[in-house]
Amino acid sequence: MNLGPWGDLTILAAVMEVVFATCVFVYIGRLDRRTSHPMGEQVGAHKAVLAKVRRREPLSQDEFDYASELVADARSPLAYAIPAALFTIGFFYVVGCLFMLHLDGGNPSFRTFIGGIPMLTSMNMAVQLRKVAALKGKLAQPYLCGTGR
Repeated sequence: MNLGPWGDLTILAAVMEVVFATCVFVYIGRLDRRTSHPMGEQVGAHKAVLAKVRRREPLSQDEFDYASELVADARSPLAYAIPAALFTIGFFYVVGCLFMLHLDGGNPSFRTFIGGIPMLTSMNMAVQLRKVAALKGKLAQPYLCGTGR
């Protein structure tokens, strides 16, 4: 059975979505099973700690440990499964609509490309993960309060 390029892309997107969704469940399960850092319970703590790391301000030992945990989480390859799954959902929607239009002989409308919204969102998520992961170099030389470093 020949589905054409849009049908093949739709099937590929569905298979990749299952793969990425599985990776997301594995990653979230790992995060859920571990003991969370006490600072993780404070509202806005991650933003404040990462801002201090970006500005190379002195960190307490707790802040350094929490920032290290955040950077390690962002550096995990499984973390990128979250934006990948979101991107694939949007891609599946777009190519699925184009496949159906190809079968019916219709023209694409704005509705066809609504899947672009989660695709753009996922790219923003991936960039944000990369920004946090890039802070590893700044954590290599910690500026701990009261340690004389």
